[in-house]
Amino acid sequence: QSILGGAVFTHLHGHTEYSLLDGLSRIQPMLRQCQALGMDSVAITDHGGMYGVIEFYTEALKIGIKPIIGCEVYLAPEERHSRKSIDRSPFHLTLLAHNITGYHNLIQLVTKAHLEGFYYKPRIDKDLIAQHNEGLIALSGCLNGEIPRLVTENRVEEAYKSAQWFKETLGRNFYLELQRHPALPELETVNSKLIEFNRTLDIPLVATNDFHYVSREHASLQDILICIHTNTTVNDDKRLKLHGDSFHIKSPNDMALLFSDIPEAI
Repeated sequence: QSILGGAVFTHLHGHTEYSLLDGLSRIQPMLRQCQALGMDSVAITDHGGMYGVIEFYTEALKIGIKPIIGCEVYLAPEERHSRKSIDRSPFHLTLLAHNITGYHNLIQLVTKAHLEGFYYKPRIDKDLIAQHNEGLIALSGCLNGEIPRLVTENRVEEAYKSAQWFKETLGRNFYLELQRHPALPELETVNSKLIEFNRTLDIPLVATNDFHYVSREHASLQDILICIHTNTTVNDDKRLKLHGDSFHIKSPNDMALLFSDIPEAI
């Protein structure tokens, strides 16, 4: 149990300031917040890179937090050498190193994403995942993950086949990632389908909160950061934004309450 006397939870999907112009969480305040909320471990999963990994690892050990090293990689819709219009919108995939072999494989994937698959974003493909998956745990990702995006596009059969592929390739090291952000109602449609896949394909579930900032009150600062990233202003209604103010480090009790109907995901 946590020191708050409630649920046990670990954030496995989080962005630091090293998710360049997309994450606001500075590493020391992020770790201190996790500690204050009674958590003894946390993952770093910055977009497309591992720039913050050494600082994260070092600072986490100083205060007794177990550092889980990961990356939210970009996955090419087809293959990493493709340069078609569809390749401008790669999928997202959450990867976590389970051990030192996984860490080395994660380095291989991120390096090859930049050197072989770069097109707007550093991208890997399923061929690379098949080559470099030992010691890695994969979560299906946010709304931009392959399976969630296929579900939202009503391509459910393709989503099912993708889930099958990940299970066949990664075995029990593949999890269906559930998220709940009130301002993204489409997540509930995705979650219901993921729970269905959990039952029909026997793929385990895991709840995450995709945090980009430490505390709820930082949401407006995150909004400004994204404006800088996308060269827009806060007055532009059509711009990219993180809807709502729920992309912060929630407490174990908050997460347990949020997923009280699916306790096995916590």
